[in-house]
Amino acid sequence: MSSFHTVLHGEGTQLPAELYMSFELSDKKWQLTLSDGRRGPSRYAVNAGDTAEVAQCMAKARERCKLEPQAKVHSCYEAGRDGWWLHRCLLEQGVDNIVVDSASIEVNRHARRAKTDRLDGDKLLSMLLRHHAGERVWSVLHAPSAEDEDARRAHRELARLCWGPLKDHRDMPPCFMSIYVSKRKMNCKRTSSCPRQWC
Repeated sequence: MSSFHTVLHGEGTQLPAELYMSFELSDKKWQLTLSDGRRGPSRYAVNAGDTAEVAQCMAKARERCKLEPQAKVHSCYEAGRDGWWLHRCLLEQGVDNIVVDSASIEVNRHARRAKTDRLDGDKLLSMLLRHHAGERVWSVLHAPSAEDEDARRAHRELARLCWGPLKDHRDMPPCFMSIYVSKRKMNCKRTSSCPRQWC
């Protein structure tokens, strides 16, 4: 039985008549998994970044679950390089969204697990349902301000452009090599096991 159906049929699970949605984000497609917690999930694939398609999927899922057109929607996705723009967009549409730390998501390390968008979407949805049932199942991240996010994005892009293509420190441009060597020497002075070539 899947993790979603375990929650669906769990004893004592009391959820209001609302919609729950998980996102699996990627460069080209987003996978959406939606349910009211009483019925099996609906799954949709939309073009990445197409929030109008997301709204249409929510409307379809509300209708399938026989919810009111204005029924509350709760959603979640894993933090990643997409940043926080989607979070802010969902909040503006009245969706109660949370962004979760991917490192805090539980994994059964004793079972062989095929990684697919469907399994991951179901897993996130089941954990979202448990989260709203009162369980502590993951770490929820707090959104930075738009200004802080812009500053971080600029820093990440600069780092990506400078360091991303490099396979080895010997490929560094000369302007960065002196910085690299200086930092390595400073790090070595703090440890007794520094390589001889840096000390």
